[in-house]
Amino acid sequence: MVSRSRPSPPANALPSAAGRNSTKTARVGVLGLQGDFSEHLATLRGLGAEGVDVRRPEQLDDIDALIIPGGESTTIGKLAQNYGIIPKLRERAARGMPVWGTCAGAIFLAKDVPGHPHPLAELMDITVERNAFGRQIDSFEADIEVEGMAGGPFHAVFIRAPKITRTGPGVVILARLRDGTVVAVRDGTLLATSFHPELTRDERFHRLFLSLGKG
Repeated sequence: MVSRSRPSPPANALPSAAGRNSTKTARVGVLGLQGDFSEHLATLRGLGAEGVDVRRPEQLDDIDALIIPGGESTTIGKLAQNYGIIPKLRERAARGMPVWGTCAGAIFLAKDVPGHPHPLAELMDITVERNAFGRQIDSFEADIEVEGMAGGPFHAVFIRAPKITRTGPGVVILARLRDGTVVAVRDGTLLATSFHPELTRDERFHRLFLSLGKG
């Protein structure tokens, strides 16, 4: 893992994630119930976005986009249900708000997760297998080619990572491992990655996410 020291571009150069005027700074929430939300917030703020720690459903009305971070998917699902976040999240996503799930966040976004014991947002028509690569000690890193992403391979960090085993109609596969395992997908303004882009200095996935709601 590497440090995040980086120059910040002017805020007015950043596209809004919700299709607002491009001179307006994007206000991007990170679900702060559990997991590595602070790393996402640091990356967003380094890019010039306004990063917001989201813990209440009413906060979803005041952001342009939402990231659901890695962590424990069962805990995230249980807390999101207890705090009443899931209905509001579904409402905002249906209205076009970009949502990105990383690792456990990708599990939370999926419509089908065999054996998952707690509620899911069920926003993306994908099937996700939890802990597909093994335990914490089986974590690994890999360079992956990402569809449409300039700048060469993306160095991806996988920690107790899930894998995407099925994609529904309209879901675009963005990246696979060398063995063909799907690890990044997009469906309109929804994005899911099995890995943790926030744990690297490469901001390209965050920039991609910030661009999803433009237009």
